[in-house]
Amino acid sequence: MQYENGIWVFGYGSLIWNPGFEYARKQRATLLGFRRAFCLWSVHYRGNEQRPGLVLGLDPAQGVACEGVAYYIGAEQAKQVHAYLRERELVSYAYFEQVEPLQLADGSEVAALCYVVDPTHSQYAGGLELAAQARVIRDAKGSAGDNLEYLKNTAQHLATLGIADADVETLWQMLAAETP
Repeated sequence: MQYENGIWVFGYGSLIWNPGFEYARKQRATLLGFRRAFCLWSVHYRGNEQRPGLVLGLDPAQGVACEGVAYYIGAEQAKQVHAYLRERELVSYAYFEQVEPLQLADGSEVAALCYVVDPTHSQYAGGLELAAQARVIRDAKGSAGDNLEYLKNTAQHLATLGIADADVETLWQMLAAETP
């Protein structure tokens, strides 16, 4: 990856509310051909081997788009941020790291680093019904905290940004009464 012009990174889940790095610019963005989905078993951050949680992934699909946030990281920080993201996102190699075109809210297009779920990985959980997802999310805990907290933070930050996501909103409505 080239760092001399900086890099763009796409956030669609926890990167929206907890990027973990400094950035020079941030704006809403849309990624075509992928949907945000609770499609990845989490055995590290939001679950464990005995009781896996569910975390979001960019799941490839025809005719869909995922709205999120694009971060621009300047050249002086790009290599360090990229290394941080690899350590964070590739903990079990259930994601592919790939560069995809993003449409920014200002109308421009950029190539951005995206972490896309690998549907052939053993942690892939695509196709679970929302009720089953809710049961998993309600009870799972991992090294980064409760799975329910992950859902809450994602739902609230998407709402704050004005980003509609029917599945995330439905899951949050199903479980909101169970959060402190």
